Amino acid sequence: MRKSYHAAHIYMILGLISGLYYREFTKAHHFDGDTQLAVIHTHLLALGMLGFLIVLALDKQFQLSGTKLFTSFFWFYNVGIAITVVMMFVHGTETVLGSKVPEAVPWIAGLGHTLLTVGLVLLFILLGQRLNESTRTEPTESEPAKTTA
Repeated sequence: MRKSYHAAHIYMILGLISGLYYREFTKAHHFDGDTQLAVIHTHLLALGMLGFLIVLALDKQFQLSGTKLFTSFFWFYNVGIAITVVMMFVHGTETVLGSKVPEAVPWIAGLGHTLLTVGLVLLFILLGQRLNESTRTEPTESEPAKTTA
């Protein structure tokens, strides 16, 4: 669970820094057009911070961490966010500077999105397993739940 907490905290910090970078960098270069720098802030806060806070709550409820699937989800998802955000940073910075965006940037960003998708699929597989396990251990209507005195 600590991994999710630390990841959420790091993404919160990066999200705030990226918003500051966008504002100050575009102001310093007198840029007022559209740039991908404008959405890095929200990507880091939504996919990173909020995503991992949700995972933290799910982990508390369903004991997700400590499994191979969780570890795989964690790394695929984080690498996916990192690649996606770095490519947004490169694309946005090149746009503000008036430079040509390298052709590889969208392809690499697509790889980041693919890794994010793999991570989310792994998370849902793990959640599905945990939900199936919890329904097998819950008492049925014909079996009353045991109470302790």
